[in-house]
Amino acid sequence: MENLESVLKEHAFLSDFPDELLPVIVGCASNVRYDTEQFIFHESEEAKKVYLIRAGKVAVEIFVPGRGHVVIETLEAGDVLGWSWLVPPYYWHFDARVVEPTRAIALDGECLRKKCEENHEMGYQLLKRFFTVLSSRLQATRLQLMDVYGAKADW
Repeated sequence: MENLESVLKEHAFLSDFPDELLPVIVGCASNVRYDTEQFIFHESEEAKKVYLIRAGKVAVEIFVPGRGHVVIETLEAGDVLGWSWLVPPYYWHFDARVVEPTRAIALDGECLRKKCEENHEMGYQLLKRFFTVLSSRLQATRLQLMDVYGAKADW
């Protein structure tokens, strides 16, 4: 049976995370499972967790008036779902819908924020990684917006 520390270390997001800091994160972690078509969260709900996807697929979606839900990005094993737990006022900016049965490690956002305040090195290590996630998500959103509005725009 694997323990959460080894599972976290194997995830791409934390694979090079300092070994001495992993036990601190384990205290905020739990295993979760979701079924196909289940929503993990909805836009405007309180963002309480971040998810390290171990298996499955999750669509990150945004509602576009006149078009309905548009998939911004599809995440799978090794990806990170969620950054809104990190930025006040801690509300989701997207919907997350399960495309294939998904297993993940859920990290409690409030717990992580507290641990980061107590251990600035851990906070720095996490923020470096989350800025990469945020940048990727912004790029994916930009590309989708170009696709959605590009045909209508007279550039």
